[in-house]
Amino acid sequence: MTQPWRQPQSAVIGVDIGTSSSKGILVALDGTVLRTAVREHAVDRPAPGHVEMPGEVWWDEFVSLARELTSAEETDVVAVGVSGMGPCVLLTDADDMPLRPAILYGVDTRSVAQIERLERELGADEIVQRCGSRLTSQAAGAKVAWVADEEPEVFARARRLYMPSSWLARQLTGAYVLDHHSASQCTPLYDTLARDWYAPWAERIAPGVELPPLRWSGEAAGTVTAEAARATGLPAGIPVTTGTVDAWAEALSVGAHGVGDLMLMYGTTMFLVHTVPDLLRDPALWSTVGALPDTRNLAGGMATSGAVTGWLRDLFGDVAYPELLGLAEKSGPGANGLLMLPYFAGERTPVDDPRARGVIAGLTLGHTRGDLYRSALEATAFGVRHNIEALEAAGGDIRRVVAVGGGTQGRLWTQIVSDVTGRTQEVRTTSVGASYGGALLAAQLVADDARIDDWNPVAERLAPRPEVTARYDDLYALYRDLYPASADVTHALADLQTR
Repeated sequence: MTQPWRQPQSAVIGVDIGTSSSKGILVALDGTVLRTAVREHAVDRPAPGHVEMPGEVWWDEFVSLARELTSAEETDVVAVGVSGMGPCVLLTDADDMPLRPAILYGVDTRSVAQIERLERELGADEIVQRCGSRLTSQAAGAKVAWVADEEPEVFARARRLYMPSSWLARQLTGAYVLDHHSASQCTPLYDTLARDWYAPWAERIAPGVELPPLRWSGEAAGTVTAEAARATGLPAGIPVTTGTVDAWAEALSVGAHGVGDLMLMYGTTMFLVHTVPDLLRDPALWSTVGALPDTRNLAGGMATSGAVTGWLRDLFGDVAYPELLGLAEKSGPGANGLLMLPYFAGERTPVDDPRARGVIAGLTLGHTRGDLYRSALEATAFGVRHNIEALEAAGGDIRRVVAVGGGTQGRLWTQIVSDVTGRTQEVRTTSVGASYGGALLAAQLVADDARIDDWNPVAERLAPRPEVTARYDDLYALYRDLYPASADVTHALADLQTR
């Protein structure tokens, strides 16, 4: 029981729905992390290239997390922040009942035929000019078109479109809203210049679907309803943010949203978000509206990063990550002559090849688990360098690199990325990630003085080691050669995998 002489501490909750888990955090209004909680889950892969998850899981896990985070009586929750993987496509009927599992972001590559058709019908160049990005497996609009083509009975009943953050906002507040950033990844449904849905294409691709009203990520979607309060244990009437895609919430969590900033998100996938002063378009990247008003981003994303290291750990017999990192560090730069392409689930930017596949080149009987694990870390770093080169070729001006996410723990991975790219990375005190960014936006709804530099100061800067960078330059050249040299073979194998 709370003692009568002790005032409950005001706090906010942030919850992020991720690819492999949902994470919740309870944060005091000064940024102090009071409690964290995690609910692990798995995605479904019902067919090659298909990656799905029941939308009901998102709300069930939010409820469980909220109840755990508020189980003690010493805090008074005053606001809620939400975020989630994206862009995803969860279609519901008029009563908000999900009609099928949600189709996930660019890791799901099912919409190749729809991309080709829409580019023919609408014009590939016109799509880039209006939407900022070309159609790729990342685009939510193409996946809506897939449902219309392949599951017409389902689509005929579709009335609303949700993503994880907007689904949570709906369940908590009753509001049907989506943030501008998430909408800007719904190519070709969103006009990036007008910052609004583009009705002619939306009516053509998603007839009968009421697209949500748009708000900025930090704006309130509404307040917690009495029904949601009973389900979650949260106080009724407290505000809930509109929320956004997890990578953009991660950028907010480490203050990487100023012009010239580049955020590297080390997670199941690797995401890069570069803030630019004006709209930049490049067919190899994603041009998006930012999470904050009047901001724009040029972004990239790899289809795998931590997913590959997790796959290796499972193959090795569930060895603890600290042990694997120790073995990888012992292996040394170059992994004793191993080179990996990390395209185990196809690749997003800048390759844009859903039929790409992973390659491990140079294997001998003498290679060890540490060599294989190190080669996976280095493969991600080479992919980051490839994306950075694409960002700068498109007109980006990277002045600061900030690392965030679970992969920053232990520092070996981040050091390898700094060595491969030749870039110093800034690591903040707290690398919890998107849930912390969501909590910051929630705090800003109720506290004028909630600022990320006060909440989460810089803890360390990881500079590249010139002698190691020179060695990686040679390996990077081989990495860039390996994809075109092996693409015909891996494409043929990918085709066999879909039969």
